Amino acid sequence: MSELQAERPAPAPTRRGDPAGWLRGQIREPFVQLLASQLLTGGVALAANILMVRALNPSGRGEVALMLQVVYLATQVLLLGTERSFVASYHDVAPAVAVRAYAKLMVVPALAGIAAAAVFTSVAPQRFNPGPAIVAMIVAYALVEATSLATRAVAIAVGRVAEFLYARVVESLLLLVLLVVLFTADVAHPVVWIAAYLLSGAVPTFAYVVIWLRLPVRDETPVLPGQNRVVRQEGLALFPAALSNMAMLRVDRLALPALASTSALGLYAAVATMTELLAWPLRAYADSRLGKWRSSHRGEGLDTRPIIVAAAVYALVVAPIAAGALYLLIVPIFGEQYAPAKVVVLPLVAAAGLYAVSRISLGLLIAKGHSALVSAAEITGFVVSFAAYLLLIPAHGILGAAYGSLLGYGACLAFALVTSRITRDRVTVS
Repeated sequence: MSELQAERPAPAPTRRGDPAGWLRGQIREPFVQLLASQLLTGGVALAANILMVRALNPSGRGEVALMLQVVYLATQVLLLGTERSFVASYHDVAPAVAVRAYAKLMVVPALAGIAAAAVFTSVAPQRFNPGPAIVAMIVAYALVEATSLATRAVAIAVGRVAEFLYARVVESLLLLVLLVVLFTADVAHPVVWIAAYLLSGAVPTFAYVVIWLRLPVRDETPVLPGQNRVVRQEGLALFPAALSNMAMLRVDRLALPALASTSALGLYAAVATMTELLAWPLRAYADSRLGKWRSSHRGEGLDTRPIIVAAAVYALVVAPIAAGALYLLIVPIFGEQYAPAKVVVLPLVAAAGLYAVSRISLGLLIAKGHSALVSAAEITGFVVSFAAYLLLIPAHGILGAAYGSLLGYGACLAFALVTSRITRDRVTVS
């Protein structure tokens, strides 16, 4: 037995009627560990949101939100849709092999991103150019975020999701400490708060990259010639979906300061940051079950209806509870200056519920091999939401942005459900 195999003992068998053994088995489930990492990130995001709205005025909070949205969009461009295709192609390889393979996938996009940032700094009008230092920080944070998401894909592919969770625990604790220090010191410069995100994400992410590279290689699944090319091709097929999904989620934060003000963005982001958490459990579930769903589809057949119904029940149960709690707690938590944000609670919670169900519907489409339809659904949602933002934000401000999100997420879900029904009918007929 190799050293690496000794590190990963087989789970102990559980007997019927052994609750402790059953619980240990559930904790080892990748879905549970992925969900735990997301909930941890969400809890820290909530705490960070509270600290920022208490330390920064709405305009400053809006500037932080704007920089974060730019980073998140840039991250998707750097990854080029390879997260899910990498998991499918590099299943059960050695961690060091997977890390090196993903590093090769990211070299060209990273260099292109750095070059694009340099050109932007040189030629952008002063009105839109925050300066070389801020652009460099945004680029560095985007590279860190892209590497973090790549390690998530690596962890799922090589069966080391627990270690990804450990890295997120370290990141969350470090971020909380840094943000509390900034809050206590009454730091009001938005760039310093972004620097805290950058540092807390870089330390554990690159630490685990080094750890995985140093692990010995055992007799895992061999890597085939051209495997990275397959990952890139499948990733490019899913890239429109990844980019459109991120744009659909984030373009409201970009449209608000352009069509309203950074203060409006600060009010909106205070609520939207928390309502997004509603979709995370279903998104984690879809990611962890993708391989199983694909196997079922190729075997005895995949019955999608009970899965979608269960997702809808989750949204219908959780959304009203979240809306009521958030409406009542905005002022006590954030302060009286954030009272106008109450108006967007209901539409944003409803939008989050629709988005959550769409993650399951699109995951099922991927499992059935319909990547092009997934991209089409995400593009439809983005186009509808963007058009709604342009029409509604100038007249209705943050409420227009909230209803734009509701319309966009609803369009994405409707497209996914209709195409799922069509593809099921085609399979049945054939």
